[in-house]
Amino acid sequence: MSRVKTLQSLFKRYRRPGDIVFAWIALIVSILLLVQVTEQTAWKSGGPLFAQPRFWPAVSLGGMAFFAAFHLLGSVLSERLHGRWQEVWLWITSLEYALWFIAYAVAVPYAGYLPATVIAALLLALRTGYRRPSTLLAAVATALVIVLLFKTFLKVSLPSGAVYEVLPDGLRQIMLTNF
Repeated sequence: MSRVKTLQSLFKRYRRPGDIVFAWIALIVSILLLVQVTEQTAWKSGGPLFAQPRFWPAVSLGGMAFFAAFHLLGSVLSERLHGRWQEVWLWITSLEYALWFIAYAVAVPYAGYLPATVIAALLLALRTGYRRPSTLLAAVATALVIVLLFKTFLKVSLPSGAVYEVLPDGLRQIMLTNF
């Protein structure tokens, strides 16, 4: 016996708050990218269709626009759910953490990898609501372990930091090499 009783139940759609906003954003972005495909890719005359540099990006962006349009159509035809703008606000507030990362990436060349990582870990721990000294100490310890792992043991090449230039020669060389 089949678990699907009707064709309609097979294609039943469960809409979520913010779904129509997401559908509009997906459709607009896909159309904007599809419009730019002629300027951003090349067409080599005389080559086979499937080997053209423009073909597969155009196919994928066309599919993206096609399915985004169907997603929007499904969202428009579905019943409206309350909580759309709360969901969109949650998306916007989550972008705050991307801004934290951008600030950290900007700070590393000036403050150095060690100080920037420790300060970023401490500030993020405070931002997320941790206030106990033991938890803040754990955030600082985690930052130190990350710096030691990446810069000292794995020898990942990272910006040294302008603040290291004012250190005494011996200490400056150690900080530039290991931290």
